Amino acid sequence: MSHTREDHLAVLKRAVELINSGDAQGGVRVLFAEDAVDHDLAPGQGPGRQGLLEFFGALTAGFPDLRLVPRHISADEEHVSMAFTVSGTHGGEFNGIAPTGRHFEVSGVEIFRFAAGQAVERWGLIDDFGILTQLGLVPEPQH
Repeated sequence: MSHTREDHLAVLKRAVELINSGDAQGGVRVLFAEDAVDHDLAPGQGPGRQGLLEFFGALTAGFPDLRLVPRHISADEEHVSMAFTVSGTHGGEFNGIAPTGRHFEVSGVEIFRFAAGQAVERWGLIDDFGILTQLGLVPEPQH
């Protein structure tokens, strides 16, 4: 079965809906093929969908109100790109860091390559420094 640009967009939008409803695990399962290659692994993240499930499990434990807001989505027959805002409140331990109770909101960009209806490759960047600054874990830069 051939999958269209619209099919890929629908998969991404469904994954975002699941993540925003508190079911990040379901969002990862919908979006990523089991053997998906993440070209920008988080520290300690394992390979494939399982690595993404573990990462999102830790992320949502640390930020239970995690929310993704797509700002721009572009797609062709094979790739979907998304510029987004991600936010959350540090309510649980994340990467060994005790909860600060502080909120963050930063921008990111993701590129997914689809095959057989799911993402088989991912490239992404997020403003990690912005997160750390907003959580009070690093000093704000002086201008």
